[in-house]
Amino acid sequence: MFKEMHDLFQWAWLIPALPFLSFLIIAFVTKRSKRLSSTVSILAILTSLSLAIAIGLGVIQAGAEIVEHPAIVNVNWLNIVGLKINFGTIVDPLSAMMLFVVTLVASMVQIYSLGYMHGDEGFSRYYAYQSLFASSMLGMVLATNLLQLFIFWELVGLCSYLLIGFWFFKVSAREAAKKAFMTT
Repeated sequence: MFKEMHDLFQWAWLIPALPFLSFLIIAFVTKRSKRLSSTVSILAILTSLSLAIAIGLGVIQAGAEIVEHPAIVNVNWLNIVGLKINFGTIVDPLSAMMLFVVTLVASMVQIYSLGYMHGDEGFSRYYAYQSLFASSMLGMVLATNLLQLFIFWELVGLCSYLLIGFWFFKVSAREAAKKAFMTT
């Protein structure tokens, strides 16, 4: 049974990849269409939420075995003499819970933002930033090493800066964004 669950856990990389793909689609394809941009972003995060729920249920079914042997999938990213760097995903009870929490909160924020951001000129840009932010947080949750954790942490900091300073024409937003960036 654990073998079937491990096959499910190999798809964990899709959870941060879908919001990142929506970021790219919004940034390069749907930027001019507000409705399409929000639809792409919300569908991506809801699909990630569905996958997170499936993985969470798989972790529950795996029971104590997943605690003792977390599902780790690594891809060799860089391999030179004396240095081997892998990028991958780790699925254990803590990461499964955090995947659910992050995707649920990101879904609710993006759905709520439909009304809140209605009529704003930067509507598509906002959804692109939200998608990148969700992807970065999810990448941080699944990180298998400190380099990967650092990269996603920096992306979270960049996205915080972009979202806090979203209305950059306001002095207060610019100052708050700088303060958050320095803190992060």
